[in-house]
Amino acid sequence: MRKIVFMMGMSLDGYMEAPGRDIGWHRVDEELHQHMNDVSRSFGGILGGRLTHELMAGYWPEADQDPEATPAVVEFAAIWREIPKIVFSRTLKPGSGEWHTTVMPEVVPEAIRALKEQPGGDLVVDGANLATTFLEHDLVDEFRVYVHPVLIGTGTPMFHPAKTFTDRPLRLVETRAFGNGVVLLRHERDRAE
Repeated sequence: MRKIVFMMGMSLDGYMEAPGRDIGWHRVDEELHQHMNDVSRSFGGILGGRLTHELMAGYWPEADQDPEATPAVVEFAAIWREIPKIVFSRTLKPGSGEWHTTVMPEVVPEAIRALKEQPGGDLVVDGANLATTFLEHDLVDEFRVYVHPVLIGTGTPMFHPAKTFTDRPLRLVETRAFGNGVVLLRHERDRAE
């Protein structure tokens, strides 16, 4: 069965973006970007919110046309265009869109569980608001958090503090330090209890 994976970059003080949706503080170099490409290539789809999708769609469809694009950027542009995407939005018109995108108005837990039953690679959930919804329904099976060696002081927290979740045990399955100081912490949901 496929897993739902929450994969996100985070500052050491727990923020995924600075005010104004700024992620310029992310320490993505060629090594980390290549790692992200390798991981992303294995995914069966992206589950995203409207804002995140619009930001991605504003850059990645033609990023490989930039003469200054690095090999990792060129590679990810092709991966992003081809990977199936489900965008959860009440404002976008339901149905299919460009770049293998399907729009759904809301997260229906039974529909997500049915997606997990389909063949293919794991599904990555993208964005803090959407991840919170998935967490409320206990749909996240794995967390891949990339901790960047920077303090930004304020911004969008990785998890919304107003939301409460019951005790959900996790099991550490991987750590990895990259040359730029970013550390991957990979945990799986421990559903044995």
